[in-house]
Amino acid sequence: MFFKPKPARDDFPIRRSEAEWRAALDPLAFRVLREHATERAGTSPLNREKRPGLYRCAGCGAPLFDAAAKFDSGTGWPSFTAPVQGRVGEREDNSLFMRRTEVHCADCGGHLGHVFPDGPPPTGLRYCINGAALAFEPAA
Repeated sequence: MFFKPKPARDDFPIRRSEAEWRAALDPLAFRVLREHATERAGTSPLNREKRPGLYRCAGCGAPLFDAAAKFDSGTGWPSFTAPVQGRVGEREDNSLFMRRTEVHCADCGGHLGHVFPDGPPPTGLRYCINGAALAFEPAA
């Protein structure tokens, strides 16, 4: 069973029932986005994605991260220095006996991953994001 914390809020612009989310998402994306699971490190094909483009929420399609902010953190998950402004929300996560900052889609509340203060310049942040929570849209 996965840790399933209550969302920081329940008034996101995009709301669906659990059945609607299950129908719209593949099983791994559902577990990550809706149940706060974490995919196994190194399993996402987005780890190797190097093209310019936009990373969108796999749940609702909202723009989350520009490929220009992506870097190889060596952690096994897609990592970014910053989100698209205003597109990612944060909340304190005290699960797993530690304090972390969870990040979620500002539109649908889907769990994306966590942000850590050990990233490269210019922000010094590492948004460590589950690839299953993302859909990549290459630049035209």
